Amino acid sequence: MGIVLVKVGLDEVVGTLPVAGNRQPFGLLHGGANAVLAETLGSTLSALHAMPERFPVGLELSCTHHAAATEGIVTGVARPLHVGRTTSTTEIVITDARGRRTCTAKLTCLHRDSRP
Repeated sequence: MGIVLVKVGLDEVVGTLPVAGNRQPFGLLHGGANAVLAETLGSTLSALHAMPERFPVGLELSCTHHAAATEGIVTGVARPLHVGRTTSTTEIVITDARGRRTCTAKLTCLHRDSRP
């Protein structure tokens, strides 16, 4: 997929994804690629908060695709909405190379007591 983590911290996780190689048949960035980027960033943020005592696993991912990305890279920024002992919810905003929001995602993770 070509995801690169640019910034990793408790307040936000930032990553990029190239459009090339992640297009659907009509030449646009595949919606599933947005979902993969969102889940990668959100899960990383949850892991930073939960581990090593607990292990995050995804419960629900919701993506709203606002605009198509056709070239360059997209950048995702994950920020926590809720961090608890047993769950966390993260908002992930994905923008294109011009800074235009192309996708908004929300990921909720369960923090398990044992490694899955």
